[in-house]
Amino acid sequence: MHMKMVIERYLLDEFVTHFENERQMLFVSGPRQVGKTTFARDFEKKYAYAEYLNWDNQSHRQIIVKGPQAIAEKLQLDVLKSDDKTLCIFDELHKFNHWRELLKGFFDQYADRTKVLVTGSASLRVFSRGGDSLMGRYFPYTVHPMSVAECINDASVQSSSQGVINREPRKIDQEQWDALWRFGGFPEPFLKASQRFYNRWRSLRQEQLLREDIRELTRIQELGQIEMLAEYIRQQVGQLTSYSYFSRNIRVSVDTVRRWIATLEALYFCFTVRPWHRNIARALRKEPKYYLWDWSDIDDPGIRAENLVACALLKAVQYWTETGQGEFELYFVRDKQKREVDFLVVSDNSPWFLVEVKSSQSSGISHSLRYFQNQTNAKHAFQIALDMDFIERDCFEFNEPTVVPAKTFLSQLV
Repeated sequence: MHMKMVIERYLLDEFVTHFENERQMLFVSGPRQVGKTTFARDFEKKYAYAEYLNWDNQSHRQIIVKGPQAIAEKLQLDVLKSDDKTLCIFDELHKFNHWRELLKGFFDQYADRTKVLVTGSASLRVFSRGGDSLMGRYFPYTVHPMSVAECINDASVQSSSQGVINREPRKIDQEQWDALWRFGGFPEPFLKASQRFYNRWRSLRQEQLLREDIRELTRIQELGQIEMLAEYIRQQVGQLTSYSYFSRNIRVSVDTVRRWIATLEALYFCFTVRPWHRNIARALRKEPKYYLWDWSDIDDPGIRAENLVACALLKAVQYWTETGQGEFELYFVRDKQKREVDFLVVSDNSPWFLVEVKSSQSSGISHSLRYFQNQTNAKHAFQIALDMDFIERDCFEFNEPTVVPAKTFLSQLV
């Protein structure tokens, strides 16, 4: 099985609009092999004058280290062109120790003649290495793995009371759904949909992420122990985190565990979902949960389903926030009586909708879902059933707790 690449990544039109109206650089980060370079090269085709500079390319690196003027000469910014703007793409620039100073100098001098797109596997905001602030000179974006909404080319934002939900869900092709479930949302294994290719890809990606990237971008020497930590996180996806448990098993301090997890987050191995406690009686306040960027790395079907939904929700809240539609955040809810709902999406500090993930529609509505909807005053409360057939109906019509198909609900996001 091999699916044809007919999917234009969801941020392309957003970036075209940005550069038509704004002067700021775009910083695009995301996991290794999520398709950032392919995305950047596709975006490059939209410009008559564009230059792609990759830090990993030796000849490109020689130009970059010489500074803004050498880059301007490469871009021929002093040559009359039919179009005033030239696109400059910097790929993997965070690997250069002085990337912030370089970008500040280049932007301040040439912003009137160039549009600048910067991409990187590691979080560009986390791996800052000193230098002048770039505040006000860039907007950050995150490229996420493929999602149900992106597969049906319905990630375009449509008007609603929130301004973000697609009110006309469409059915994902069953072949694409199966590929998302089995091989995850990273473009290459998803599109190839081959178990043999996926096995090799997964092994190589783990090696690159947990050894090469950590060795190259951090001062951490204990690579074997950080690999152990990554494995413990993988085994405990969706569970309350005990830093002391990790500390005992890996034989490092709790502070070291926290620091290493922050590194794994910056490298897009995992992400944090924290508890929401406002207006919740006896709410859990401290222990977060962790999920993987690659849900295909999880064996248990129930936990994989929860992680898949977590990734779709994270993609949505980050996209809505990064495109200026409000401040959206993802939480979970749990109290000291151990009542719990998997996810809560918060819009501008107000609970908007709750999500409980179930493998089967045969499960009755969760009592916790009803309880926490009353506690939070969230407008919607969904119990998502993975095995339920697609229904062409807007899930957000309903305010009472409702069992909805995963295929329908996820198609309404990004």
